[in-house]
Amino acid sequence: MSLYPTRLSASSLLATGTRAFVLEKPEGFDFSPGQAVDLLLADASEGEALQDVRHAFSLVSAPHESHVVLATRMRDSAYKNRLAALPIGSSLQLDGPFGSALVPPAGQRPLVMIAGGIGITPFMSILRTAASQGWQRSLLLLYVNRCPQDAAFLDELQQLAEQLPAFRLIATMTRMDDADDSWGGPRGYLDEAAIRDFCAALQDPLYLLSGPPALVESMRDLLEDAGVDDDAIRSESFTGY
Repeated sequence: MSLYPTRLSASSLLATGTRAFVLEKPEGFDFSPGQAVDLLLADASEGEALQDVRHAFSLVSAPHESHVVLATRMRDSAYKNRLAALPIGSSLQLDGPFGSALVPPAGQRPLVMIAGGIGITPFMSILRTAASQGWQRSLLLLYVNRCPQDAAFLDELQQLAEQLPAFRLIATMTRMDDADDSWGGPRGYLDEAAIRDFCAALQDPLYLLSGPPALVESMRDLLEDAGVDDDAIRSESFTGY
């Protein structure tokens, strides 16, 4: 992997407690949808703890886009507090890209993407790429959040579902009692029966799982209980988010 210098171009609030960071795209920085990078703070001092100056992020942006976009839950950590406080134009470094678990293989095999919360980020890169290249393969996204206010990129995903005939979005909310408005879509957690129903029309799909470790583990267990072969399941856990 290589280090690439970059600068912060913009940041914005995506959802409750979630921010996007837009970075200049370094010359020669190439990646595949589904990959990740480490983002290094340039003002690090000698002797600082690694977790205070470096953090891994899946890439939200697609390879064809002119900027690099990352997104994260804004926890009260030394790293994220410093990242949030950076002025526009601040110097940073990208280390990577890395990771192949969530990079879709070539071909027309259907993809079932299951995301919890901020685990949506690698799937945004995949779906933006699909829209840009006009993919014909079947794409299904099962996206779990507590409420719409917590669901990053929900508006864009709904637009992509209208734009891409082969893409189906199922967004489900688990804690609507805490929400400020109504939700007309599905509610509750995913279970084996729901996954079977949503995937019934897909022939031999590949399952991509992304999100908090507990969600990824529970989804893997559900899929295995449903008879999905382990070789058809790929996953990435977002520890520390």
